[in-house]
Amino acid sequence: MNVLSPPNGGMSHVGVATHDMETTIDFYTGILGFPVVADHVTEIGQGGRVRQVYFDIGADTYFVFMESKGVPDIPEDFPTGINEALGTPAGMFHFSFKVETRDELASRQKALGNLGVEVSDIVDLGHADSIFFFDPNNLQLEFCWHSRQFDASDMGKRASADLA
Repeated sequence: MNVLSPPNGGMSHVGVATHDMETTIDFYTGILGFPVVADHVTEIGQGGRVRQVYFDIGADTYFVFMESKGVPDIPEDFPTGINEALGTPAGMFHFSFKVETRDELASRQKALGNLGVEVSDIVDLGHADSIFFFDPNNLQLEFCWHSRQFDASDMGKRASADLA
């Protein structure tokens, strides 16, 4: 079996759904500070359209939201929260954005709270500290500061926790 080597370019983007693009844009630009770098509308041959908005999350990586309107076979009211759609507990599927320092993590936690976003306490994950919150699409998001590099002690590690 041939094994591909990892791409040198890292991740390009993650694409997720929204039913309310304007609220999504307000949250990601006005609260999280991610600029919109592209806004495309694709007319679908069978009817309807799909709008894609690209948010720059740093390091040449993008978080892309897609909003469908009137496209056959795409329901207008499907759950956009991945955990909700799959019936899994919050946190099983989430998106994490890296910050450079623990002070930046604490500053973002305070700023989110001041902007009315319900945000967790700082959670020590052993190799990282994180805060968790939800966007208007019920997607769980995380800001994460890596407190150390992974090493051999991280292999086979066991822990216990309660579901969020």
